[in-house]
Amino acid sequence: MTKARVVIENITPCVDCGRFPVKRVIGEPVVVEADVFADGHDMVSCVLLYRPEHSEEWSSVPMTPLGNDRWTARFVPRELGRYLYTVSAWVDHLATWRRDLAKKEAAGQDVRIDLLRGKELEERGIEEDIVVRHEPPLQVEVDRERARFSTWYELFPRSAGTKLGAHGTFADVEARLPYVASMGFDVLYLPPIHPIGYTERKAPNNRPNAGRDDPGSPWAIGAKEGGHKAVHPALGTLADFRRLVAKANEMGIEIALDIAFQCSPDHPYVREHPEWFLKRPDGTIQYAENPPKKYQDIYPFWFETDAWRELWQELKSIFDFWIGHGVKIFRVDNPHTKPFALWQWIIAEVKRSHPDVLFLSEAFTRPKVMYRLAKLGFTQSYTYFSWRNTKHELMEYFRELSTPPVSDFFRPNLWPNTPDILPEYLQYGGRPAFVIRLVLAATLGASYGIYGPAFELCEHEAREPGSEEYLDSEKYQLRHWQLERPDSLRELIARVNRIRRENAPLQSDRGLRFHNIDNDALIAYSKTTEDGAESVLTIVNLDPHHRHTGWLDLDLAALGVQADQPFQVHDLLSGARFMWHGARNFVMLDPAHSPAHIFRVRRRVRTERDFDYFL
Repeated sequence: MTKARVVIENITPCVDCGRFPVKRVIGEPVVVEADVFADGHDMVSCVLLYRPEHSEEWSSVPMTPLGNDRWTARFVPRELGRYLYTVSAWVDHLATWRRDLAKKEAAGQDVRIDLLRGKELEERGIEEDIVVRHEPPLQVEVDRERARFSTWYELFPRSAGTKLGAHGTFADVEARLPYVASMGFDVLYLPPIHPIGYTERKAPNNRPNAGRDDPGSPWAIGAKEGGHKAVHPALGTLADFRRLVAKANEMGIEIALDIAFQCSPDHPYVREHPEWFLKRPDGTIQYAENPPKKYQDIYPFWFETDAWRELWQELKSIFDFWIGHGVKIFRVDNPHTKPFALWQWIIAEVKRSHPDVLFLSEAFTRPKVMYRLAKLGFTQSYTYFSWRNTKHELMEYFRELSTPPVSDFFRPNLWPNTPDILPEYLQYGGRPAFVIRLVLAATLGASYGIYGPAFELCEHEAREPGSEEYLDSEKYQLRHWQLERPDSLRELIARVNRIRRENAPLQSDRGLRFHNIDNDALIAYSKTTEDGAESVLTIVNLDPHHRHTGWLDLDLAALGVQADQPFQVHDLLSGARFMWHGARNFVMLDPAHSPAHIFRVRRRVRTERDFDYFL
C-alpha cells in the first residue's frame, strides 16, 4: 500500500517497455513524453531526470503540459555511451493553491484564510509532498554522428590491381582512395581480407572444382597463413593495412571491415578446436548449406557446443584485434544465423571499452529478426530497400522505418546493390534505373551505400535468368574495372553526395513526409529539420523507361511554407529554379534526361525595405 497519488504512464521513447535502449547520436535531442496525473483536482508537477550511466548525479528539466495529462521535456546527450532517463512527479499543492486563489479573487471572495494557507505551503515546500519516480530508468545508447549519417562504398581489394589479371593490394586500395573521396563517400567497406582456404575452393560463378589460379571466395576464411586475425598474403601485411587505415582517415574516410563468423576447412580453428564445429554421423564436419545451395568451402560454427564460452571469447577477440589496428566500423555478415545472446554480449563488451565503434547488421531475414538484432545493439541495419520498387511499397515501408517505435531503435542503411544482390530492376532498367535507385537511397535514408565499381558502371548482367547473382561475380574471381568509362555515374554520385552533405534534412531519418501526386509512377516526399528551418523535397519517376507527368499536392505546413506566399524550389541536381504558389503544382520527369528532382525549398523573406528574397 502507498499514499502516493501521482500516476506516471506511457513514457516515450521506450523500446519493449524499457528492456532495450533507444538510439541517438551526440547532440541529437531526446524528446521525452509521459502521461502524468493524479486523483481529484489537485495540480501535478513533473521533471525529466537524466544522467550518463557512469554518473551518480541526475540532471533535471521541468516538463511542460501538452494537454490531456500528457507532458514533455527534452535533454541533449553530450558524450558517447549510455544515458539513463526517467520521470519524477508529485502533487503540487502550492500550484494548486495559486490556481484556486486566483479563482476566488476573480469571484470577489474573502481570501484571508487562503493567504495564510499559502504562507504555510511556501514554508513547507516540496519536502513534505510524496514524490513518485518511474522505475526502473529507461536507457538511450548515444553514438557518434556517423551512426546517423554515413555514405558507404564497397570494393574488393583484390580487384583494385592496376593491370588486367593482377591481384590487388592494400597499396592499390590506397591509390584508389582519391577516387572514392571524389564521389563523396566517408566509409570504405572491404569484404573479408583474410587468407582464403584451398579445400573445396569455388571457381568463377560459384562453380566447384576451382583451378590452380582461381582466388576463391573471401568468405571462405582461413588457410595455413592464418585465420580471422591475419591478412591475405597477396594483399600485403598488417603494416600495409594500418597504413591504408591511416591514409583513409587523412581523407575523411573510415575503413569498415566485414566480420564473417565462419571458416574454410583449412582454418586453424578447425584443427585446433574441432569441438567448435558440428560433426555429421559419418564423422565429417557439416558444411554450410541453404538447400538447394551448398557451400562446401565454408564450415559454420556450432554454437550449441559445450565449449561455447571459449568460442564466444575467441569471437569477441576478433573485434578487439582489428580495433587495435585502427578499425572502428564493422559490417557483420549474416548475424541472424548466430545466437542473439552472443551479439548482445559482444556489442556491449566492445562498446564498454570503445563506445565509438559502430556495427552494421547484414541480415536479410524476417522483419522481427532484423528488429531484434537492432534492439540488441547493432548500430545500423540492412533493409528490404533492394526489393521495394513501387510507390506503394516504398511509402508503406519507409513510413514504418521513419516513425516510432521502429525509428527509436532501427537505423536503416540502404543499398541499391550488393555483391550478393543484383535486383531485377537494375538488370532491365538501363542507366535510368541506376540513377533512380541512387536518388531514392540517398534521399530516403540518412545512411546508404553502393557496391562499386559495379554500381557506377551500371553492371547489370545476371548469371542466369531469374537470378540475382552477378555474371562473373567478384565473389569468385578477380575483376578489372575501367573506372574512367564515359558512361560512369561517378559525377552524378558525387553531386548527390554533395547535396547530402550540404543539406541538413537529408542527414537524418526523421522528418520524412510523403506528399500526394496523382500518378503511381511518381513518388514525392520531403525531409525537414527538427526546427523547421530547412526542407528538401524529392520527386522521382519510378519508371525507368517512360516519361511521366502529374499534379502534386503539397503539405505546405510540413514544408514551413505559408499558403498565401509564393516559394521557390531549387533543383539541386540540375540547378534549375521554379516559382511555385500554393499546394498544387505540375511536374514532368523524363528518365532519358533526369528521372528525379531534389528540390531545396526556399521560403520567401521580406526585408525592412520591402525587398524580397528566398532563403
